[in-house]
Amino acid sequence: MDYMLREWVQLARHEKSIAHVAVMVQAQESGVTPEVVRETMRHHLQCMKESVQNGLDERLRSVTGLTGGQAAMLLSWLKGGRCLCGSLLGKAEAYALATAECNACMGKIVAAPTAGACGILPGAILAMMEERGVTEEQAVDALFVAAAVGQSIATQSSISGAEGGCQAECGAAAAMAAAALTFLEGGKPQQCADAAAFALMNLLGLVCDPVGGLVEVPCVYRNVGSSGVAFTAADMVLSGIRCPIEPDEVILAMKEVGDALPASLRETGEGGCAACESIRARLQMMQGRM
Repeated sequence: MDYMLREWVQLARHEKSIAHVAVMVQAQESGVTPEVVRETMRHHLQCMKESVQNGLDERLRSVTGLTGGQAAMLLSWLKGGRCLCGSLLGKAEAYALATAECNACMGKIVAAPTAGACGILPGAILAMMEERGVTEEQAVDALFVAAAVGQSIATQSSISGAEGGCQAECGAAAAMAAAALTFLEGGKPQQCADAAAFALMNLLGLVCDPVGGLVEVPCVYRNVGSSGVAFTAADMVLSGIRCPIEPDEVILAMKEVGDALPASLRETGEGGCAACESIRARLQMMQGRM
């Protein structure tokens, strides 16, 4: 069954949380027990951990040579005590980049909600596990909260860059991560929805402009930047700030903006960063060596 965000919030008022509702809904639709549903999500969490570890290999390089090895650089910067964002967000950034680079290098990832935006949610969750002592079961619950948000965005708007621009991919992933972070910090269901709306609001209009049509530049770097958006959205609602716009209306606004984007800014590799001569020339040079 497809729910709007306000419906998830309403259902959660009668149950334990959005996570609990999401588990029960998935179990009912799949015809399996809640335990089986949770075990599947635990498997996804393990895959996320493996993607980060693989992506942190400093020897990692994509076929084109455009990406790979940079997550290791970012983590080294953090370990050197020089990260401006501190250890929590710093790890989230490094892990987001690691996952995105793992994907660019043909590694196994969890599309959360897409391959192009695969690093944002894992980075946030795994950083919270390491820095805030979040348990595996709490992390699994947070992933279900994120899944509910992703489902609402997918059914009311889109999670496809080709259809709605990168706001539909990194924007959706940031919204999912913001809701998950809010949940992990004790936020109420409405706060989780508001955090998702703030994140989406701050990435509204983000175009999809992959260089050469590849999920590398600027995609992997947007995973890093969108991680910061997720954390700031969570901080706002946890401080008591309410989103002045209904979360579902923000989702519908994203759809309207996505529909208005020209084709050149919707994954065709024709506009935006994809049209910049310096990176196009570099890609051509590297492809000539292959």
